[in-house]
Parts: sequence; structure tokens; C-alpha cells
Amino acid sequence: MDLAILIAVASLFAFVSGMNDGGALLATGLKLPTVRPVTGIAALVVMVALVPLATHAVALTFVNRLATFDGPGGKTAMTIAVLASLVVVMVLSSRGRPTSLTLAIVGGLTGAGLGWGLPVSGGSVALVLFFGLAAPFVGGLLAWVMTRLLVQLTSARGLGHWHWAGFLLQTVAYAANDGQKMLAIFMIALGFSDAPLPYTALVALLFGIGTLYGLPKAGRTLSREIIVSRPLHGVAAELASGVAVIGCALIGMPVSMTQAVAGGLIGAGVAQGGGRVRWYAAVKIVVAWVLTLPASALLAGVVAFILART
Repeated sequence: MDLAILIAVASLFAFVSGMNDGGALLATGLKLPTVRPVTGIAALVVMVALVPLATHAVALTFVNRLATFDGPGGKTAMTIAVLASLVVVMVLSSRGRPTSLTLAIVGGLTGAGLGWGLPVSGGSVALVLFFGLAAPFVGGLLAWVMTRLLVQLTSARGLGHWHWAGFLLQTVAYAANDGQKMLAIFMIALGFSDAPLPYTALVALLFGIGTLYGLPKAGRTLSREIIVSRPLHGVAAELASGVAVIGCALIGMPVSMTQAVAGGLIGAGVAQGGGRVRWYAAVKIVVAWVLTLPASALLAGVVAFILART
């Protein structure tokens, strides 16, 4: 496949990741003026560019542990996987069901690998799926604990310092885990296995542009629809999701920061009374998560199967 097409597809994926993920990362702190959106986006771009230089284990999980894409047709299968995952995410989002691009690309890579006849590790896929599904529950539990601790430890004025700490933890967690799906697509497309700064910088730039474009919609979904959010809830969700996602990154397991944040917001709301949680919105998002991986896998698998035999 032409190199220019591969780079274009990988670049589109990074841009859409910014639209889908960047706003969600900033949404939890929108009710606090401590971290302004421009500052937050700049911090995210820097972390996405630099953290993979220290560790890119999660990117290697996408590249090596789900399916093997270095054989004949591997790059074509990757392109099908990316496009299928983007289609599923965009269709669900257009219907008011925001979802996880991480779940979508896991499903897309798995389905495209199977459809094209590439080696796929069922055990690795199941393990990644387990951690992915556990992330929002762990985020929710940790946020429940964090909310109660913050009530005891800080005042409204001191909450701003905790917001800075939580946001920085969250940006590092995203860059060490969820954000590396973007680097993984470039790895498969261009055939490298490390994390050269020019490529991590390109990924970060595209991600930042996507975040600018998608911030209003993504931010509104998480910060307004899931719970009647107060600054305390956002800070607790930041701290909780950061801890949960970094923990998964240490063992190379990709999880969705968006899912962890959503779980964190629900856990923070429950800690101060379940009536704050808009359960109909939470259920709508969970249904989208459940649909995302199998829909991406099915679409990518069918397309890859047809193209591999034409």
C-alpha cells in the first residue's frame, strides 16, 4: 500500500483521538479556573510527545500482542482496522453515544487480523479486554475514596492545588497508556518498534489540533451529562483515573482514559449521594462501550476477509 496513504490514515487516527480523548481529559476541570484549556492542551501535547520516549510498552502491546501485522498484507489490514474503528466511533457519537476509541481500535485490529488471516492471540485479546472493562469500575471505586478524602483534607481554596496535581497525573497517565494507540498505528504503518521523537512529536501535534476541534462537545458530554458536577467531583475523577491508568500502563495493558474518567465521575457522584448521577446518561454511554468492540471487530473482519480474497 502506498506510504502516503498509510501516513494519512495514521494521521487521521491521531487527529480523531484528540477530538475524542482530549476534550474528555480537560472536561473534568472545566469548572475550576486553575488549568485553563489552552494550558491544558499544551501540557497534553508535551506529555504525549515526551512520555513515550521513556516508556512505550502499551504501544508495543497494540503492535505485537493482539495480532501480527508484519506479514504479507499486514499494513493493509491495519488500514482497514483504523478506518473501521473510526467509522464505528463516529456513527455512535453522531447518535449521541460517545464511546472509547481504544476499545474500537482493539476490536478493529483483532477483526482485521482474523479477517486477513494474520496470527491473532486470543489470550492477549481477552486480557486486554478484561483490563479495559475493569478500568471504569476501578476508576469509580478510587474516585469514591478520593472524594471522601478530599472532603476531609482540603478546602474550596485548596482544591485548585489538587486539581493541578490530578491533571498532571492524568496527562502522564494518558501519554503512558491510552495515548500510545496513536503511536502504535504509526509503528505498524512505518515498521519501526521504538519511539523516535519526530514521530511522537507529530502524533502530539495532530492530537493537539484534534483536541482544539473537539473540546466543546467532548467536554460537555462528560462534565454535564453524567453527573451534576461540582469541582470536587472533577478533581477526584482526575486523581482516580490517573492512578488506575498508570497502574495498567506499568504492565503494558491499554485501557481507555475516557472510560476511567467517566467511571471516576460516577464514583465521585455516588460518594456524595447517588442522586447526583444521571443514570440514564451513564447507561447510554455503557451501552456504547459494549457495542464498540464487537462492532469494530465485525466491520474490520468482514472488510478484511473480502479484500484478502479479491
